[in-house]
Amino acid sequence: MFEQQERKRYSRQILLPEMGLTGQEKLKAAKVLVVGAGGLGCPVLQYLVAAGVGHIGIVDDDVVDITNLHRQILYSAADIGKSKVLTATEKLNAQNPFVKLTPYNIRLQEDNIAKIIADYDIVVDGSDNFPTRYLVNDACVELDKPLIFGSILRFEGQVSVFNYKGGPTYRCLFPDAEEGDNCAEAGVIGILPGMIGTYMANEAIKIICEIGEPLSGKLLVMNALTNTNSIFEFSRSEQIASAPKTEKTTAQSEPQSQLMEMKYEDFERIEASYPGQIHLVDVREYNEFEADNFGGINIPLSEIPDILPTLPPNKTIVFYCQTGKRSAQAAKLLAQSGFDGASFWAGNW
Repeated sequence: MFEQQERKRYSRQILLPEMGLTGQEKLKAAKVLVVGAGGLGCPVLQYLVAAGVGHIGIVDDDVVDITNLHRQILYSAADIGKSKVLTATEKLNAQNPFVKLTPYNIRLQEDNIAKIIADYDIVVDGSDNFPTRYLVNDACVELDKPLIFGSILRFEGQVSVFNYKGGPTYRCLFPDAEEGDNCAEAGVIGILPGMIGTYMANEAIKIICEIGEPLSGKLLVMNALTNTNSIFEFSRSEQIASAPKTEKTTAQSEPQSQLMEMKYEDFERIEASYPGQIHLVDVREYNEFEADNFGGINIPLSEIPDILPTLPPNKTIVFYCQTGKRSAQAAKLLAQSGFDGASFWAGNW
């Protein structure tokens, strides 16, 4: 099945007892679709191509911009203005001629996504916006395709595996189709896409070769600034997982039904009515808290999974941040953990 040059190319990988020639054959037979050829897509593509995945599809309708170059190291200054997917395909073909690459220089939409995804075994989502993530997730649920997810912002990255062997989906973790900050608005350290992208590629290889323990039902949260890693476990909700892709899901599991959003004046009223019963948590980064805050304690969002057992069960937990987006995610993590005895608010002050 392998040419002599292929066996030499992958020899160090084949030496692994968990892989062997059988695992390499599975990689060559695999078909993986990578959504996005940007910050996350570049390292995912480079490592899957290097590993010998037989057929890789690449979807992206963007062009290379000078602001991409500090983190999307597959591209160079000479590529500015060129199609990402076509440029990536050319460079990846040079990296490994034994891999078949199929470029899709289009934007995924409801009228084309099912047809594209149907041809692949696994989908890796490196997109940078919520509408695409929900669109990809819902198509993978409909077509029963495993989905590898990654996201990056500032110094923090997340990785998970959705819809794997009946496991939780993206909607089980993030039921509401809410828009949040992206790298263009909030910034990102250049090496973070490489760190998270290699994790995503590793999950794809594990699933293809049926080795190790995929991050199904687990959200890996990494903070490159503090060198901390946390894993948050979550479960599948059939009501949420099977939501139609054209419907914005608002239904939530029982613990999440307690989620509420308040404004600052609401917080002041509740705090005055129930003195000593509020546990206020600022989920912004330490430097943001030091610059300006409304009091309480400071626990960055990436550290929330680690401190869940220490939160007081007999008080009302109030998370806050600048826009309400990080605090809403913190509240969802708390509710998903089964935390009992309190209501949850996501403050937007």
